[in-house]
Amino acid sequence: MPDLPSAPLDGVRVLELGTMYAAPTAGRMLRDFGAEVVKVEDPLRGDTARHWQPQKDGLSLGFVRLNAGKRSVGIDLRTAAGRDLVRRLIADSDVVIESFRPGRLEKWGLGYDELAGEHPGLILARVSGFGQTGPYRDRPGFGTVAETASGFAHLNGWPETPPTAPPFGFADSIAGISAAYGVAMALYRREVTGRGEVIDIALYEPLMFILGDALLNYTATGTVMTRHGNASGAASPRGIYEAADGSWLSIAASAQTIAMRLFDAMGRPDLKTDDRYATNEARMRNNDALQDIVREWVHGRTRDQALATLQDFEVVAAPVNDSRDIVSDPHFLERTLVDMTGTALGDAKMPGPVLHLAHYAGPTYDGVARIGEHTREILTRRLGLLPDTLTQLAEDGVIATS
Repeated sequence: MPDLPSAPLDGVRVLELGTMYAAPTAGRMLRDFGAEVVKVEDPLRGDTARHWQPQKDGLSLGFVRLNAGKRSVGIDLRTAAGRDLVRRLIADSDVVIESFRPGRLEKWGLGYDELAGEHPGLILARVSGFGQTGPYRDRPGFGTVAETASGFAHLNGWPETPPTAPPFGFADSIAGISAAYGVAMALYRREVTGRGEVIDIALYEPLMFILGDALLNYTATGTVMTRHGNASGAASPRGIYEAADGSWLSIAASAQTIAMRLFDAMGRPDLKTDDRYATNEARMRNNDALQDIVREWVHGRTRDQALATLQDFEVVAAPVNDSRDIVSDPHFLERTLVDMTGTALGDAKMPGPVLHLAHYAGPTYDGVARIGEHTREILTRRLGLLPDTLTQLAEDGVIATS
């Protein structure tokens, strides 16, 4: 058996035309596993995410997390010369990721049919608010719109509070990971058939898939699921509980055996044979009363005491961590967090790849490219442009170099 490559996507060239969150997330997923990702940015302002808050010394933390390790080329796609450069880079790439409104690439003469005529193996991942087809294809869309349109915000929160969107790029992140998944499938099939593929990702669809039980419930039973707070509406007891020291922990007794172990851990074996709590169906009917019992038990001890007891009885439970807890936890430090080096952020850590491979140690994250930092290198190495040509393109405002 031949030796495995150091990274599964070694040799794969990705051209990222996407901005902000979802498409760059897909680019990071591919870069994390070995692909060379060249990010095309506006020559003057760069990716919009460079200007997001919070920042440290002029460096956007959100931009850093998604774009560390990518190579930046500044090209103005609004110019014919810029589009010609991008077309030539596409011809030298395996994958293109874009997040323009549907139809924009076609207006620029960069539609897939035209590109595939020159490059039949091209894989194009297209991320948009509502997808490339359907009545809403032309509508603009960001993550917040996806989180409301998908049904997520309707189910998130408490019955007495308004629908709630998350304070982070939830829909965008899931869409970006899904786009990378689609690219991996397309790369595999290309190995078999030699043909490329178009991957069409709507921001809301991966999130709607996760919420699919709600839609199935309505179409099968006519029930519109509503907000349950920390309860699941499917199993009991489950929730987030406050301990005696004011900290919080979660308990998920979503399986019958775990619920029985929880009752033992609480010193309440009588609940195991109580008709109100002996089965999940009964517990759901009497969920409010049972939650009061669990809540009282947790509140009678510190979080560490409660968690130690729950772990002794193999009950599924965890602390409600904030960032301080996470970066001091030995488990997360060993397998999840990575160092972000070579930037103004100093000694910073962030989550690493979303999965682990036995034969790949994972990437490093050293530095974040300036706008157009690699323009000269990429256009020289991959397109063979001469220094005088690059200088003229820069003077014409077509490219940015730094």
